[in-house]
Amino acid sequence: MKVSPYIGAGIYTVPEAARLSRVSAARIRRWLKGYDFKATRERHHADPVWSGQLDALEGRIAVGFCDLIEIRFVAAFIERGVSWKTMRRAHAAAQQRLGTMHPFCTNRFVTDGREILLEQGETDDDRVLIDLTNNQQEFDRIVHPFLQELEFADDLTLVRWWPMGRQRNVVLDPVRNFGQPSTSTAGVPTRVLARTVKANGGSLETVARWYEVSADEVRDALEFEATLAKAA
Repeated sequence: MKVSPYIGAGIYTVPEAARLSRVSAARIRRWLKGYDFKATRERHHADPVWSGQLDALEGRIAVGFCDLIEIRFVAAFIERGVSWKTMRRAHAAAQQRLGTMHPFCTNRFVTDGREILLEQGETDDDRVLIDLTNNQQEFDRIVHPFLQELEFADDLTLVRWWPMGRQRNVVLDPVRNFGQPSTSTAGVPTRVLARTVKANGGSLETVARWYEVSADEVRDALEFEATLAKAA
């Protein structure tokens, strides 16, 4: 029996991916679908930065778990001033060198990624990327906060994202709840807990009893959802 590619891959709409990654929906669409633009009175087409994990669903872009993580990394470098042209080429070089469509979703990016980015920065004479990758402290400031939140089974297999850190109770696991943010033990979606607390006068203890989770899990779910709401 053929297994659906959506099983165990995590699946998000573009608005959901935007909410979780804090990258605009318009940007995500451009990166995964490509876009047309006009220059010197001629129309041009920019290809997607990478091929998404999943085919479109009912004509809409479906974002996979690895796509979601990749979006966060690409956005971090763009926000530091790396040119779009260089970032696109660096991503392609990393895909080829690391043998995966999602190079930022590998643990090997820690050791190999900096060298790949530096090489591309020098090739394109992108001063920002050269400076970022030559400055170990600055490079770590960009990359390590993301990597510390990720859990790998091996160098090439990303299994979970702990957006509040592993000591907290919120996790995105592509094999549970289609990758939606959930409590780490019981697997209750954080959005469900937050909405239920709000609908019941803010009683964490009552909601914890209803869903058979700890009060700490409910508290972490509320904090996580509140953080997303502030960033929206």
